[in-house]
Formats: sequence, C-alpha cells, structure tokens
Amino acid sequence: MGGTLKARGAGGSSGCGGPKGKKKNGKNRGSKANNPPYLPPEAEDGNIEYKLKLVNPSQYRFEHLVTQMKWRLQEGRGEAVYQIGVEDNGLLVGLAEEEMRASLKTLHRMAEKVGADITVLREREVDYDSDVPRKITEVLVRKVPDNQQFLDLRVAVLGNVDSGKSTLLGVLTQGELDNGRGRARLNLFRHLHEIQSGRTSSISFEILGFNSKGEVVNYSDSRTAEEICESSSKMITFIDLAGHHKYLHTTIFGLTSYCPDCALLLVSANTGIAGTTREHLGLALALKVPFFVVVSKVDLCAKTTVERTVRQLERVLKQPGCHKVPMLVISEDDAVTAAQQFAQSPNVTPIFTLSSVSGESLDLLKVFLNILPPLTNSKEQEELMQQLTEFQVDEIYTVPEVGTVVGGTLSSGICREGDQLVVGPTDDGCFLELRVCSIQRNRSACRVLRAGQAATLALGDFDRALLRKGMVMVSPEMNPTICSVFEAEIVLLFHATTFRRGFQVTVHVGNVRQTAVVEKIHAKDKLRTGEKAVVRFRFLKHPEYLKVGAKLLFREGVTKGIGHVTDVQAIAAGEAQANVGF
Repeated sequence: MGGTLKARGAGGSSGCGGPKGKKKNGKNRGSKANNPPYLPPEAEDGNIEYKLKLVNPSQYRFEHLVTQMKWRLQEGRGEAVYQIGVEDNGLLVGLAEEEMRASLKTLHRMAEKVGADITVLREREVDYDSDVPRKITEVLVRKVPDNQQFLDLRVAVLGNVDSGKSTLLGVLTQGELDNGRGRARLNLFRHLHEIQSGRTSSISFEILGFNSKGEVVNYSDSRTAEEICESSSKMITFIDLAGHHKYLHTTIFGLTSYCPDCALLLVSANTGIAGTTREHLGLALALKVPFFVVVSKVDLCAKTTVERTVRQLERVLKQPGCHKVPMLVISEDDAVTAAQQFAQSPNVTPIFTLSSVSGESLDLLKVFLNILPPLTNSKEQEELMQQLTEFQVDEIYTVPEVGTVVGGTLSSGICREGDQLVVGPTDDGCFLELRVCSIQRNRSACRVLRAGQAATLALGDFDRALLRKGMVMVSPEMNPTICSVFEAEIVLLFHATTFRRGFQVTVHVGNVRQTAVVEKIHAKDKLRTGEKAVVRFRFLKHPEYLKVGAKLLFREGVTKGIGHVTDVQAIAAGEAQANVGF
C-alpha cells in the first residue's frame, strides 16, 4: 500500500520519508520503500490532528470537534494541520471522493465556527485493491489568536559575503526578481557605504507576510509596512546579518540578542562553502539555532556545479560536529514535508536550490515559510508570560515628536502601554525609573507585548544618553541582580597558542557585548583548543545584568569559545539601588 500524489509533485507524507529524488509513476505505486503506508501515531499535544472522516456529524459531535480544533490551534499558536483519511494510530486508510468532499465541508464549517481559514496543502492517493480510488488530504487551518495581530516568526539570514543574502530578501519582500546586478537589494541597505560597496554592515529587518489562505503579502502593489501587517495572519521577520568577516561581531550580536526562531544559511552555488560560511554554521550550532540551507545563484552554474555544492553541503552537515539530516527539497510536496519535519526534529536540515534572478524554485521556499509552524510550543510561552517583565535593549533611537525609542525583545512577562519599569544597569550599577508611553510591533501600534515578541517602546523625554545597548528594562519588583565578575563553563573552540589568566576577550551573552578579562581558570593553568574548563571573567567597563544558565560566546581575533554562565557574583542590591531615580 504505497501512494502517489495528485498534481502536487512527488514525495512522502508529513511525518515519514525523506526527500524523494524522482516522481513516482503508476507502475510502482505498490512500492513500500519510499512511501510507508502509515504516519507516526497521533500525539495528544502538538498541532497535528488525524481524522478518518468527518461525514455529517451530530450537533454534539460537531461541538466536540470544534473544541478539539480550538485546542490544536492553541497548541500551534494559531496554526493546525489536519490529516483527513488517517486513523489515530497513523494508518493511511483514505476516503472515496464523496466522503472526502463531505469531510472537507465539515472541516470548513468547524473552521468558520472558530474564525479560521483552511487551505488544502496536498492530496495523496492510497492504493487499495478496490476499484474506487481513495485519497488522503492534508489541510492547514490558520487563525490569528485573539490576543495578537499575527503569528510571528523571526528568521536570521546567515552566509558568506556576496552569497546573495540581501538580494534574496529583496526579491521575497519586494515581489520583484533581481536583474543580476543587485537591484533587488537596494531597498534593504541602511547606509550610503552599503549601497556603494554592495555589502551589508548593519542589521536590518525585512518583513514577509502570508494571509490566512497562505498567499504572499509583501511590498508589491505599493503596500506599506502597516498594510502588510493588517493583511497578514502570519509574519516572517528576516534579520539580515552581515557576511563579511570584518562585521562578524555585528552578526554574533544579531544572533545572540534578537533570539531568532531559526536561521537561513545562504550558500552560493558557484563558490560552495567558502569564507565565513563555516563560521556562521558553527555559530548557529553553538547557539542551538535550528537552520535550513538555501543554495543561491543556480542560474549562473551548470547543473553539475549545483549538484557538487549540494553534495559538499550534505557531507558537512553529516559530520560528527553537526549530526544533521540533510533533506533536498525539489517539489512542493517536499517543501510541506520539510516544514513539518523541521519543526518536529531539530536535526532535519532542508536544502533549497533557487535563483533570485530567474525565480527558479523560489515558490518552494515560500511554501516552506508559509507552513513552517512556531518552533516553541504554547506551554513554554505561557510559562514565560507568568514571570516578571524583562525587556532586552538592542537598539536606541531618537524619533522627532516621539522622543527616545528603544528596540529589542521581551524575554519574559507582559508589557503594556503605561507600565512603570526600571532600566539599567548604568555605569555605576544603578537602575533608573521610566514609563512606557507606547509600543509598536512591525511598525504598527500594539497595546500589549508578550514574552518572545520583538518590538519598539517609546519612552517619551527619557534622556537617551543614559541608555546603551545591553541594558534591560525590568519590573521594579524583580530587584535585578547585576555583576562585574561571573563564572562560566566554556569550551575553547580555537586558540592559536594557550589560553591563560589575563587574556582579554569580547563576551556575548544575549544582548550583552563587552570586553572581559580572564581572572582564573579553575583546576588548570592554561587551556588549549578543544579543552573544557570553568573560567572566572571580569567585565572591564561596567557591571551587566546576567542570568545563570545563559548561553555565552566569546571571541578575540581568531580565538573563539562557547559555554554557559554557571555563577554570578552579584553586587549587593543596596549598592545597585542606592541611586534609583531620574
């Protein structure tokens, strides 16, 4: 009992099989090698629901089904996938055409009742001995949660210089293909020198929306950012990072402080894995950011060159340090499978091959981004929202007629307009009182900010000179602890000689970025590449707000290391709070 796909490309089902190299023909429909006749058994939690059929349910049964749909939508933070024609144990039974039509009609009624939209992702035929063809249909149900404007996914864009990161984002967000000479990226650059050199040196944010039917909403048709937000039920925020080695500190800051849900690693088909690609790949692995790979510029190369680059990528991803399962996406069906497996298993790494000039396979990436579910579950977010407010300050601006504005991510709690918070630590370890005047998310007004969301907060006439990147805004009840000295368990990834006491490194912990000196290496005199130890660091400039368990990354020239904070030597609360005030 195998399966073929109707008109939507070759491939497997949402929970089984990897990428398929060839489309199946009618003769080998019974082959079990590529297409197992079952899915994994249905999970109690998560956003995937199996239904054998939904034909004319009674009113009581219908109400129960609606409640069940609400639960699945809540689990997927506004998105759920229904597999129609599948038993709870995962057996692919399939339905005749009439039963399937009736089941989809019921599903549509259920979605209307909860205020959601449904989109058929793919249909699949199962091969029985009966003469009547039987199908399985996979349906995406999407509803914007009542307490927010849209679903939000943050994707960091990594890759070597000149691999086409800004061009790809320009094509996705502007809706126009590139001319081969970088026209698509011009709207993304923030500085004159970036336009002149064609190289990104700062962090910029680009948005791509999908409406509830799964259609792309971007800047084409002269839409503004506000209109994109209003029309979209799902937003992808791309964090465009720098590829050049000179700006590596900016790229690390973008990865550590903006808390991306996943990363897109761009590799140029004609150069393969070159320059900073391995370094960016290592950063994503060290910070445990799930990533997928896009091979760009396939229009410039012969097919054999593209295949060689893909083979090189697969080899690197399978190495002991990565332990990834590469999955080449060549059809729409593969893109659906890839999105669901990527969310379920952090080891699956989809690989796309596309061109920003010819537009080849660009639609597969859009299908993937549209279906990609939130990678954190609703339970984790609920727990974070119960905690006290903590907002990381990543950017500081002065806006005419608004005053001082800070940008960043709310790491825990809830933040509302009018909230009284304290910001710090200042150079002398104080926290200063302030009031949140207004909040904006993706350039549109927002009343309430929830844990995990990025936004900009207007602080009115608060003095900008008192703020710096790396500060936190917290609720006054938190009584935040700050430190100048902390200990971390580290692994030295690379160092030319020996790493010893007195060595200075730039430490990245979340949005904190500061030079620190090694005060002590416990139980050892020195460290060499690949060795592990607990190290005591001291910040050189001013105290910082750190938490035990936070991921840490440090670098100095070619020296690199990763680890986590194990202990902070807190400065007494009295000292830190002595000068609270404006």
